[in-house]
Amino acid sequence: MNKLQTYLLLCLCLFATIAVSAQKFGYINSQQLIQQIPQVKEANAELETLQKQYESQMQNKATELQTKYQALARKQEQGEISPKQFETESAALEQERVSVAKFQQEIQQNLSTKSEGLLKPIRDKINEAINSVAKENGYTYIFDMSVGVLLYAEESTDVGALVKAKLGL
Repeated sequence: MNKLQTYLLLCLCLFATIAVSAQKFGYINSQQLIQQIPQVKEANAELETLQKQYESQMQNKATELQTKYQALARKQEQGEISPKQFETESAALEQERVSVAKFQQEIQQNLSTKSEGLLKPIRDKINEAINSVAKENGYTYIFDMSVGVLLYAEESTDVGALVKAKLGL
C-alpha cells in the first residue's frame, strides 16, 4: 500500500508539473501603455482645463467671502454695527462659508465623475485589447508590472507590443 501511495503521489506531481508548464504567462506595463494613447492626453487636457475653471470660481468665491469677513470686522472695530447686527451678519457669513465648502466638494465630485467618464472607455478598450492578445496568443495569465506585482519576467513574455498593435499605436 505504501508503494501505491508513493506511485500515486509521484503521478500527481508529474501531472501538476505538466499542467503548470503548459500555461503561458505574459506581462505588460499598463502605465507606460496609457501614456502613449493620444485619447488619454486629450482627456487629461480637458480635465486640466475644467479644473482650472473650477479653481478660478473657487478663488473668486473665497476672495469674496474673505472681503465680506474683513468688512464685517472693520464695521465692528469702528463701532458701525451693533452686537446684534454683528451676530446676524456673522451667522450669514458662516452660512456662506458652508456653501463655499459644499461647492468645493461638488467640484471634486464633478472632476471625479468627468475623469471616470473620459477614461473608462479608454480603459475598457485597453482591457479588450489585452484579452484579445491573450486569447489569440494562448496566454493563460497576463500580469501588470506597473502595479509592482511582477518580481521577474523574461523580456520575451512582454505582450506590450502586441497590445499596442491591437490598439493601433
